[in-house]
Amino acid sequence: MYTIAALYHFTRFHDPAALKPALLDLCLAQDITGTLLLAGEGVNGTIAGPRAGIDRVIAHLRALPGCSDLEWKEATSDQPPFGRMKVRLKPEIVTMGQPDVDPRARVGHYVEPGDWNDLIRSPDVAVIDTRNDYEVAIGTFEGAVDPETASFGDFPAWWEANRERFHNKRIAMFCTGGIRCEKSTNYLLGQGVEDVYHLKGGILKYLEEVPEEQSAWEGDCFVFDNRVSVGHGLREGPHMLCHGCRRPILPEDTDRPEYEAGVSCHNCAHETSEDDKNRFRERQRQIALARLRAE
Repeated sequence: MYTIAALYHFTRFHDPAALKPALLDLCLAQDITGTLLLAGEGVNGTIAGPRAGIDRVIAHLRALPGCSDLEWKEATSDQPPFGRMKVRLKPEIVTMGQPDVDPRARVGHYVEPGDWNDLIRSPDVAVIDTRNDYEVAIGTFEGAVDPETASFGDFPAWWEANRERFHNKRIAMFCTGGIRCEKSTNYLLGQGVEDVYHLKGGILKYLEEVPEEQSAWEGDCFVFDNRVSVGHGLREGPHMLCHGCRRPILPEDTDRPEYEAGVSCHNCAHETSEDDKNRFRERQRQIALARLRAE
């Protein structure tokens, strides 16, 4: 059984590159796979591996400057969720493209999962999903507004174009694990919005703690590992990944004429050129050859 740990923490790393070698070496030594992002604003990522290895990596991260109160969310899988381990240096640990946004300065009001339903069902509250459009497509909270953004960096422009819709409303925002809301609530506060709230621990914590019969969640939640989606109780969902566009699809979508394994699905068949598809086909061929050699 693999332990999966999803984490993020905003702090000030003066030299994130200096932190990379020891962190990567530790992960490799402990048979940990996944991705960790390091930036001047902190750390973000999801990793998986044996229980003892995850504990050692978490202890290492919490010993980094300003990370003693780092929190993380756990799940399990009987299949390896990631193929390899990557530690990457980035300008931001979640890309919004707003240099003045600083979650360490202030964020919205945290709302515990058990209190979330009452908040979002209040008539003076507008609920906004800050995730990408393909994530929202497979599940969201009842009544939530979908900004239909292709990336988080599109959110500020969407807000500027739509802010009048939310005049005199309290704003409640949510995302998968909470990291986007740290930035989006700081951004809205900087835009003069006074009453801003966000779901503490994100959708994953809500699905873990709130009983299904009391839930305001509809559908499944996209996750960035080989499980693809999870539902209530963090049970693995039915979705699989199109390896052409990295969007979630259902098993029955493989029967559609646009689907070609590793190449395209109904979401992306008309978005890529024939040259792109031929490259994807070659990639699939190499993967199949590698599997044959492994046997």
